[in-house]
This record gives sequence, C-alpha cells and structure tokens, in this order.
Amino acid sequence: AVAAAMRLGAVLSALRPALPLLLGLSLGCSLSLLRASWSHGAAEERCLAPGPPAPPARGAPPEAAEGRPGPGHEDFRPRIVPYYRDPNKPYKKVLRTRYIQTELGFHERLFVAVLTSKATLNTLAVAVNKTVAHHFPRLLYFTGLRSAKVPHGMVLVAHGDERPIWLMYETMNYIHQHFGSDYDWFYIMQDDTYAQAEQVKALVTHLSINQDVYLGRAEEFIGGDEQARYCHGGFGYLLSRSLLLKLHPHLDSCRNEILSVRPDEWLGRCIIDFLGITCVSQLQGQHYHTYELAKNTELEKEEEEDFQAALAVHPVSDMTLMYRLHKQFSRIQLDRVYQEIQDLQMQIRNLTALTPAGEAGVTWPVGINAPFLPKSRFEVISWDYFTEQHLFSCPDGSPKCELSGASKADVSEIIESAVEQLNRLYQPLLRFSKRQLLNGYRRFDPTRGMEYTLDLLLEAATQKGHSHVLAKRVSLVRPLSKVEIIPMPYVTEATRVQLVLPLTVQDLDFVANFLDMFAMNTLDTHDNALLTLLFIYHPYDAQRVGQVDVFAGVKAMIGELEKRYAEVKIPWISVKTEVPSQVKLMDIVSKKHPVDTLFFLASVWTEINMEFLNRCRMNTISNWQVFFPVHFQEFNPALVYRGEQTASSSTDFLRDGHFDRHSFAEACFYNSDYMTARTKLAADILDRDEVLESMEVFDVFLHYSGLHLFRAVEPGLVQKYTLRSCNPRLSEELYHRCVLSNLEGLASRSHLAMALFEQEQANST
Repeated sequence: AVAAAMRLGAVLSALRPALPLLLGLSLGCSLSLLRASWSHGAAEERCLAPGPPAPPARGAPPEAAEGRPGPGHEDFRPRIVPYYRDPNKPYKKVLRTRYIQTELGFHERLFVAVLTSKATLNTLAVAVNKTVAHHFPRLLYFTGLRSAKVPHGMVLVAHGDERPIWLMYETMNYIHQHFGSDYDWFYIMQDDTYAQAEQVKALVTHLSINQDVYLGRAEEFIGGDEQARYCHGGFGYLLSRSLLLKLHPHLDSCRNEILSVRPDEWLGRCIIDFLGITCVSQLQGQHYHTYELAKNTELEKEEEEDFQAALAVHPVSDMTLMYRLHKQFSRIQLDRVYQEIQDLQMQIRNLTALTPAGEAGVTWPVGINAPFLPKSRFEVISWDYFTEQHLFSCPDGSPKCELSGASKADVSEIIESAVEQLNRLYQPLLRFSKRQLLNGYRRFDPTRGMEYTLDLLLEAATQKGHSHVLAKRVSLVRPLSKVEIIPMPYVTEATRVQLVLPLTVQDLDFVANFLDMFAMNTLDTHDNALLTLLFIYHPYDAQRVGQVDVFAGVKAMIGELEKRYAEVKIPWISVKTEVPSQVKLMDIVSKKHPVDTLFFLASVWTEINMEFLNRCRMNTISNWQVFFPVHFQEFNPALVYRGEQTASSSTDFLRDGHFDRHSFAEACFYNSDYMTARTKLAADILDRDEVLESMEVFDVFLHYSGLHLFRAVEPGLVQKYTLRSCNPRLSEELYHRCVLSNLEGLASRSHLAMALFEQEQANST
C-alpha cells in the first residue's frame, strides 16, 4: 500500500505542471458542445414553429423574403444557355463578327450632322471642318445641292433638293438608314454654329441612353401651345437613338401633314405630335448652355460666364469669326486645364506630406511618374549630347551629325520654353534672354517622357537697367500625353499575295529548299499565294544560254511542281544585267502585274509560311502603309554548337541567331503604291539611271511615297545560316550593309569568345 501511494504521488507530481492545460482544454470542449446544442435546438424550433411566415421587410420584393434575389438582381446572375439545334433544319455555319464590339452590340458614342447650303458650303462649312470636325468621331455634311463639288477633307451628302423642310426630312431618313444602329447620340447643327466639341462629347457621356432625349435651346412655337417647345436649330440639338428609332415611322406623315417654314420648328412639331416629347434645355442634371452672339462683339474681351460655359454659339456670320471663336474657346479651355493641373499638383503636395516618405516623396514634376530606376547596368538609359548645331548621337551610328528637321525644332522649342519659364519665375525682378546653349542633354524615359538638361548662358537684366551674364542649368520634361487609338483602314486576310523571287547563279544551291517550303506551306494548304521567279543572267551566261542554261535545273523543278499541282502556274522572267539593282528588277515585274497586286519581295533563303503571309496582308495597306519585315537569321552552326548538336530543337526557337536589321531584301507593298513612288523618283533623277544602282525599294518608299513605313521584327521569317555573296558593283552603302550582315550573322559575342578561347588553347598545346 505504501509503495502504491508513493507511485501515485510520483505520477501526480509529474502531471502537476500540465494540470492547468488539461483543465483549460476540458472547459473549452464543454462550452463548445453546450453552445452547439443550444444553436441546434433554436434552429429546430424555428423550422418547426407553426403559423404563417414572417412578413418581408418593407419595400423588399417577395423573392428577397425567401432568400432569393429580386427581379432587379436577376440580370447580374450568370446563366448557362444550352445549345440546341433543330435536327429537322439544315446545318448553317455560324459566321462570327470580326470585332467583339459588333458581336456584343456596342454602339459608337456620337454622330454629328452639319446642315449646309450652296452659299456657305465653301465658306462656313469649311471653317467648321477646320476647327471642330477633327474633334468629333464621325461628322457628315448635308446639303440640298445637286452634284456639289466637295471641298477637300469633307464628307458631303447631297439630297438634290434645297427646300429646308425637305432637306431636314431627307437628312433624318439618311441618318436613320445608315447610322441608326451604330450610334447612341445624334447631334444636329448648322454651319453657322460654333460648337465646343469637347463639351458636347462630355455632355453625352453624362446622359443615360435609356431615355428619349430631345435636348437643345428650347424655344416657344409662334401662336402654339405654351407648354410645347422646339429646339432652335441655330444652337444645335441632341437626339437619342431611341427617339430616332421611334420617330422614323412618322417622318412621312410629318412631311405631309405639318406645315412650317423653319426646319427646326417642323422637326420639333413632329416629335411633339407623334411622340409627345418636348425640347428641354436641362436633363439629368446636365445643362445645354448656349450663347447668342451679338454684332460687333469683341471676343477677346468677352468674359461673361454664359459665354465661357456655352456649348454652342450662334450666329456666326463669316469664316474669320468662326476662327476667332475657336481661338478664344481654345484659350479658355487651355486656361482651365492649366488651373486644374495646378490644383491637382497642390493636392498631391499636401497628401504626400502625410505619407511615410514625407515631402521627400514628391516627384518632379509633381504628378509625373518618377524617373526609371535601372536594376542592372544594361538598363541604364543613356543621355544624348547636343548643341544648337550638332547632335552627338546619330541614328546612322556616326559620332556627330548636323541637327536638322524635327530634332532641331525640338531643341529650339525646349530652349524657348526654358527661358520663358525662367522669366515667369523671376519677373519683374529679373528679365532673362538667351545668349548661347553651352551644353544640352536629352534622353527618352519610357515611364515619363523626354527629359532635358540644359546649360544656358543667359543675360539677366534688372529693373534698373543693369545686366549681368551668368550660366544656369535647367531641367525640363516633355511628358507623355494621353495614348490615342489611330484609325487605320480595314484590311482583309483574303488578299492574294504575289511572291517575287530574284535568283542569281550564286543562289542555285538554295532554290530547291525554297520551292519545297513554298509547296508545303502554300500549295498544299491552298493558300492564296502565287510565285514569280526572276532569273538574273550575267551577260556572259546570257550569250551561252543556247548551249548551257545555268537555270535549267530550276526550270526543271518548276516543271515538276506544275505537274504535281495542275492548277498552279509558276511564271519566270529572264533579265540580263551585271548589277542586279532591286529597283530595276521591280520595274520589270511591276509592269507585268495589275496595279492592285500585293507583292512580297522575297529572298532565296526565306522559308515561306502561312503565319507570315497573313501578317504581310494585314500590315500592308494600299495607299497607306508598306511593310518591311526584319527576318531572323540563324548563326553559323559550326561556331554555335561546335560539334555538340547540329540542329536547334523546338525549345531553342529564335535563340541561336539574331534579327538582321541590315537586310532590306524582304518587303510587302502594293503595286499601285510602288508605281506612284517610282513616278516621283523618275521625275527627280530624270535620265540618271545609274542612281538606281545605289537604291533599294525601301529607299524609294522612304523618300518618294509619303506612306507609313512599317519596319518590325518578324519571327515568322527564319533563315538558315549562309554566307551571302556581296556584289562589289553595288553602291558603297549597300555593299557595306551586306558585309556587316555576314559578319554579325556568324555568331553571338559569347560564341565567338568561346571559339577564340578554344583556338588559343589548341595553339598553346
């Protein structure tokens, strides 16, 4: 018994430190079980309680009382619509729209119609087109003239009847027929109206498209109902799409039943009689401000609040007044923007002081992104040095070149801006004038814009007439502006591509591979592409063509392809020349094809594929853009792999090589664009055909076309390594580019270094 008591005491003494933990766990488990039983009991009582259900909250829908979302929330719940096709109906392929915006039923925001006449088409209408037309997304001019001569840059719709009511009727019909399903808002104005385009666009963004809107300057009908109003046409008015759709069926009745002299009154009466909607000047908290311009008004001194807030000003009597109004409102808008920028900068300073970084966290300029911070030495953005006459970082790689063109204008503008800012900061105590630019630096920072650092030699004049020469360093930033989408003409992927392949004797070893790739990627896939070969004979080979034709093997390959593909014809053209100028060769090909032909000027090392041909079609736009791809050139496998492997695997795609920026051999362009540029070139060089030997097709488009030159790397054009033969008869620049292309295409720096290292090791042993 004593031994048992001693053992029990030893166990209790061992468990005594853990006793509070055990008691806490036991108490916690007990309380949790007790709480669970209470909750379960309450739930059972609530479920089994007899009697009617509790009434829903006041204002809540019945569905909400049952735990289901109300009718207002059903639209936000995703629904799966099962696909069902009637087996009794024939299957019809679904054609998807090209743009998701069309498939989802999105509409453009605003369409603008300007009513003009014979007397004002070449005056006020032109002034409207030059001042505000480019601010609206879509603007058309409507007139009653027959076969009117359209001024440059304007889209005119002529109805052929100058009666005002008929013009309004035809205009409303035309808008509904051609644009009724594409736009949400329609703004109608006259050519003697000045409209603030940005204000009108801002107005429609704040209005709901679900209402029938007839908004403008409300006027009373003469002798009519006091409650009815029409919108004065001279100040413009806004119609919603829903109102236009409801109004269109009644336009014929309005034309036959409503008599009026003024077209705006006629339209207002039509809307009131058939739709019961009157014109309003205020809607959904938005005001349509207008200003009636008096004669002999001094616009520069006009500071009335109604004038500055006006969306439309009427009447504008002549073109000069229209331009003066545009200048005045542009100045007002610019002042507002500058004031808004200052207010935002002040708010940023005040808020930044409350952050952990304090005032040190304020970037310069305030509100602009901080400069880019490089993570490695390869990311450091270098500065370009310049003076007022020269630039020391030239596009062609030369160390010094003359400052001209856009760069010269940029430097002049930034120096003037620096002096202006200094005068604004120190006047009236000091007045600065520039003597000389000592040093200039600039760099492009992609996170904020173009940065400048200028060392200026200035002459500072005081109020008492004393002057002093001093040097001052200033820093400026030209920030990146708002990114805008540039409208581009529509192109299609179904365009036929005409491949042009020039061949010399040195290219014979690579023709077979080119034809095999062409057959596999275009003929087998039935791609809409054709091929024309240019056989370039040396004069000596041309004399012996009757005995030995150097291109006989290639012609045999073409014959085999034409037998294999019966519907395919591959023509060739024979040319005799010592200097195969790219321009002269294209002159021959261009004359043998229609003007709407899309050419792809290829090289024998090019491996044709469908992916690139589609990009050639999409990136080449007639009368707008030409495409010069930069192909990917693989390195010399003897230097890259050094016997380890002989071919790149799929994971090494576009790795062991580089994009050859020295080559301009590949090009996509339309024949019409080439012919236009070539005509200008011929007028410039007259009969000096030797100039063509120093030019490529790229130079023709660059200097004589005025088109967009789209030069981009093309991963779809991959060329195997080969040592190109450079013709010394070509110009010095073309020969130098060919040599550089061969040298840079050998291998990367690391591969060349390893090859030299291994060679030195072998020589040392």
